[in-house]
Amino acid sequence: MSYAKLHRSSVRRAEGRFLVEGANSVTAALDSGRAAVVLVRAADADRHHDVVAAAVERGVDVLWLSERAVAKLSEATTPPGVFAVCDLLDAELAEVLAAEPRLLAVAVEAREPGNAGTIIRCADAMGADAVVLLGDSVDPHNGKCVRSSAGSIFHLPIVRERSITEGLNRIRTAGLTALATAADGELSLDDAADVLARPTAWLLGNEAHGLADEVLAAADHRVSIPIRGHAESLNIAAAAAICLYESARIQAR
Repeated sequence: MSYAKLHRSSVRRAEGRFLVEGANSVTAALDSGRAAVVLVRAADADRHHDVVAAAVERGVDVLWLSERAVAKLSEATTPPGVFAVCDLLDAELAEVLAAEPRLLAVAVEAREPGNAGTIIRCADAMGADAVVLLGDSVDPHNGKCVRSSAGSIFHLPIVRERSITEGLNRIRTAGLTALATAADGELSLDDAADVLARPTAWLLGNEAHGLADEVLAAADHRVSIPIRGHAESLNIAAAAAICLYESARIQAR
């Protein structure tokens, strides 16, 4: 098949594979055992020698690409010239919850792939146990999402659950405290240490509309991030970074 077709969600679903681009992502894919094929621009053989060596060591086929083929495959402004075709990453919520997680990042109807990838990267950096995408969220295998995760998409389980209600119920039944980010939350992040010490699932809302009223109502607490400057609000990726950092800091005590 033409690997460029993997840019389409329907093809990724049908083939059970997706495409990653860039040395960091390809290396993470190889380290995780997800890479099925590595693709390298022939002119960049020396530049990507370490990636090629790692692929050969793991028994992963390496295919050499022309400039024309790279142009078709790449979604980057300046193509790095190295790609991997990987098995899909979908994890099961039941398996994640059975492992008794202490920290989850739960993006509810996250539509912007760059923000979703950044949330995955932040969750990885802060030691979260998994990222859960609830409702009508972006496909985490989207190229921009994968690039924004900077390889982190291979480091922790990524769960997709179409039913927001079902997902939240299962998370809370597993004993996690559901915390909703809200500008007018009744609990300030500054005062949330006792709550954050428990196993926690942070509910992060849609970029344009935040969390729906029913999701806010289902949370155990609605938490606000104190803003001490003049900005009116934070985008969802920035809010996720702050909340996950504070949870990781408290739980590490």
